[in-house]
Amino acid sequence: MLEWKKYLIILVGALFMYSVSTVLASQEVEVLKHLNRNEQVAPPVAQKIPHTTTYHGQVLHDDYHWLKDKSRKSKAVLDYIAAENLYTEKMTAHCTKLQQEIYQEMVSKIKETDWEVPVRIDNYFYYKRTEKGKQYPIHCRKKDSLEAPEEIILDVNEVAKNHDYFDLGYTRVSPDHCYLAYTVDLDGSEIQTLYIKDLRTGSLLKDTIQRVGSLAWANDNKTIFYDLVDEAKRSYKIYRHELGTDLAQDVMLYHEKDEAFYIWVEKTRSKAYLIIGTGSQITSEIRILKADTPREKLTLIQPREKGVQYYVQHHGDFFYILTNIGGAKNFKIMTAPINAPIKDNWLEFRKEQESAYINECDMFRQYMVLQETDDGLQKICIIDLKSKEEHYLPFPEPIYCLWSKANPTFDSTLFRFGYSSLVTPDSVFDYNMHTRTMELKKQDEVRQYDSSRYHSERIFAQAKDGTSIPVSLVYKKDSFHKDGSNALVLEAYGAYGVSSDPYFSSIRLSLLDRNFVYAIAHVRGGREYGEEWYEQGRLLNKKNTFTDFISCAEQLIKEKYTAQDKLVIYGGSAGGLLMGAVTNLRPDLFKIVIAGVPFVDMLNTMLDPSLTSTVVEYDEWGNPNEKKYFDYMRSYCPYQNVKAQSYPHMIILAGFYDPRVNYWEPAKWTAKLRALKTDQNLILLKTEMSGHGGASGRYDILLEYAFLNAVVFDLLGIKH
Repeated sequence: MLEWKKYLIILVGALFMYSVSTVLASQEVEVLKHLNRNEQVAPPVAQKIPHTTTYHGQVLHDDYHWLKDKSRKSKAVLDYIAAENLYTEKMTAHCTKLQQEIYQEMVSKIKETDWEVPVRIDNYFYYKRTEKGKQYPIHCRKKDSLEAPEEIILDVNEVAKNHDYFDLGYTRVSPDHCYLAYTVDLDGSEIQTLYIKDLRTGSLLKDTIQRVGSLAWANDNKTIFYDLVDEAKRSYKIYRHELGTDLAQDVMLYHEKDEAFYIWVEKTRSKAYLIIGTGSQITSEIRILKADTPREKLTLIQPREKGVQYYVQHHGDFFYILTNIGGAKNFKIMTAPINAPIKDNWLEFRKEQESAYINECDMFRQYMVLQETDDGLQKICIIDLKSKEEHYLPFPEPIYCLWSKANPTFDSTLFRFGYSSLVTPDSVFDYNMHTRTMELKKQDEVRQYDSSRYHSERIFAQAKDGTSIPVSLVYKKDSFHKDGSNALVLEAYGAYGVSSDPYFSSIRLSLLDRNFVYAIAHVRGGREYGEEWYEQGRLLNKKNTFTDFISCAEQLIKEKYTAQDKLVIYGGSAGGLLMGAVTNLRPDLFKIVIAGVPFVDMLNTMLDPSLTSTVVEYDEWGNPNEKKYFDYMRSYCPYQNVKAQSYPHMIILAGFYDPRVNYWEPAKWTAKLRALKTDQNLILLKTEMSGHGGASGRYDILLEYAFLNAVVFDLLGIKH
């Protein structure tokens, strides 16, 4: 629905999704003498170089500031990272056989040669498929019928074959189906290059554009709109390009100068309008352009107002606007005439609901589809646009998650969505909004899996302030005993209003089948219970996220789902900040902490406006140039609050080219932990040649899951 929200959602790292260990080559590093960690191998020791900065009269001491190298070329930095990678490699060498066994087990669960449900666009059926042994999907289409010959429009394995990392970003087919525009990131830095392929000849056009974010086609099949990213990797300019012309002739249509805002471009489902949106974490502003007349000027819907968000869908003579204007925290739907869409002409179509937060609004010719969150669960509401009659889709399980799939056809009465739960594999449904019937189109095949042997449930923990915090759990029935004997992995995120969905993962079976319980803590900072849930976990309320998590862990131990010496916790990105904060607060509560690309040096990062997303994220964490936010952030920042105490086993993961959480945050945190901790527990830092999301190939992802699981099993004494 919203490109900037998709950008924020990418911040959520999936558990254990990182690439195969890569030691930074060609660095002369003298470190280890033994292969087995039980032989007291000495870890790397980072040099201390005093560095101080002063803010609001307070001095920040940072002995490891030298590890921050924006150029990523410092030999001293590369040497240290190589030493840590080599230490990790040596300390886990004895787990290699177990890792391979787990990897083969994970591969055996998936259907390696598979396909996605085709999506019909005009007279073409588009789909992706995978082939056994190949890392990436193959994009295909068939004309007129699914029995027609297959046309491969992009084999990602072919275009990625000379690259260690390959991330395919946006793919957009021109309205006449003659061209494919796609973007590529080759190192995880999120610097994408736009390519355009002529699907009639199979050749690439010369129209190659660097540093592209989102993109959309005009209806003339020759004009493409795209946004460019600046040095901080913020999308900030919208350009118009005509195929075959010199890029120097591209026309800039909009320049977003406020560093707190991103910009994106998309097309309405009606295909009538292009949307140029700009948004911060709490404010948005929309401009439109008729897709049939791409050379016209942009029309502003409504000037931005701090704290007011609105998003536009087109239908006939009206725009339908999802907005929180007027203090509607859970959002409402307004209409505006297309010839005069300013706020003065907005009329209420559907009022704000008391408990249901609207996440997304989709428009079709006859129906509106709302995706809502109510009482911690996702729901789908269908509204007949003529009668305004509403109905909700029924779902059989008490805990589940939903997401919209591709629904490109405006005139369709079918709404396609994805469904999953902790025990139900990813499924694709078509819901007929007219007949109110549902058809399962496909459910992922998970081999050697019987869902009836697993159980999911939801319990509640009481937070420090009395708030009930839900925890979703799954375990294997015949191996679970409510006596504290089961190991347990507890995951959480709690930031940016992103909910932690109770999703299915075949990879998780390697844990469940070894008597683990898997749990997700729905801490404040997400939107499981709407906007208020988010507000209670951001800015000067951020500490609620940490104390919520601790309460959830304590409740799981109290109810004997696990015990302290069997509790493993995980969080990635902002969830990694959560891991760092709770480990400083209650290191005694956890056996193993896994922090993926952890945002742990957040105070220093938020004091550096040249870094990616810093200014944008003032609305999430606060602006430390204001003393009240500086003091509050300093009081919980994981790096600032490392102290001389015992810590659990720590597994820390980083991406060397990660632009969101730069490699130096986990590196500095690791160095400081090593210097101050008073225990003999293990700390591993593993830095990959990748970005924020880890590995790009599906087999590489499985191999790293297996690596982490093998290390966890070893530390818990699980031998198989």
